[in-house]
Amino acid sequence: MSAKVLICDDSSVARKQLSKLLPADWTVTILFAEHGEQALDILESEDISLMFLDLNMPVLDGYQTLERMQQAQMTTKVIVVSGDVQAQALERVQSLGAIDFLKKPATKDIIRAALEQHGLMGDESNDDPHLIMEDEGIDFSLNDCLQEVSNVAMGRAASVLADMLGVFVKLPVPNVNMLEVSELQMALGYNGESNRYSAVSQGFVATGIALEALLVFSDSSFPDMAKLLGYQEELDKNSEVELLMDVSSALVGPFILALARQLNIDFSDSHPVVLGQHVKNDHLINAKKAAWKQTLAVEITYEVENYQVSCDLILLFTEDSVATLENLLSYLSEDE
Repeated sequence: MSAKVLICDDSSVARKQLSKLLPADWTVTILFAEHGEQALDILESEDISLMFLDLNMPVLDGYQTLERMQQAQMTTKVIVVSGDVQAQALERVQSLGAIDFLKKPATKDIIRAALEQHGLMGDESNDDPHLIMEDEGIDFSLNDCLQEVSNVAMGRAASVLADMLGVFVKLPVPNVNMLEVSELQMALGYNGESNRYSAVSQGFVATGIALEALLVFSDSSFPDMAKLLGYQEELDKNSEVELLMDVSSALVGPFILALARQLNIDFSDSHPVVLGQHVKNDHLINAKKAAWKQTLAVEITYEVENYQVSCDLILLFTEDSVATLENLLSYLSEDE
């Protein structure tokens, strides 16, 4: 009887990609889970030898899943496979019992090396492909594929910000939607008449792709962010702009670089500009909506643990970019 391996990741793209990377001469049955709660149910009902675990998931994330496994004294070995590459992420999963940490996107060689290092391949091999217990039968959409590459880019950017501030950055599941301009303000979720925001905007272009990156701060984030960046004096508008530009440099640049590497393209960029300071969210949208019709939006909220710091990185792709993105991301859904 073959051993059972569980792949737990909220992204259907990531689950398929990882299953394709497992050694063809490794006789295993593969099961899938979309989040930690589902994974725990499977671990309780099935004899799972190894689980590949993502960190950023809804319902129950990877950290919470490892904590529950520790509490229940589960002995299933866990290899974390995540786009969250912060040093603290590695430390945390190791303290929670994970035997290894692999960065997304992994490769066949990296997966095999990890399995051999931990003695998980066994003594026997054959030429039969590994068994798929669950045929998910999923056709991946552009949104699914863009979410997965954004997840990897999000983690790279968070690592830069975490190192710069000496903190741990909490990461969400990227939100990807095709939006009409009239829907953008509501979809971005900035509610409350009294809330005000500041934002930096920067444009990026490559062959067939044009996007605008907005980094949006609420006013409540400025005091703690200034403290973390070592600003000694009270902030004025000029120092706030400097702060905005510092954080924008740490998040936007690494994100776009990681995105470009996965798409195998090079972006040209414009200079970042302040889109607004201490304004209502509708002002931020109105400042740019004349240039937008329909946009493919990626929204990521970065939160700094133990501080009142939160900012949104929002990528707005032009409607004309969709066909090129679909072509560039098609490799994620291809079968070998």
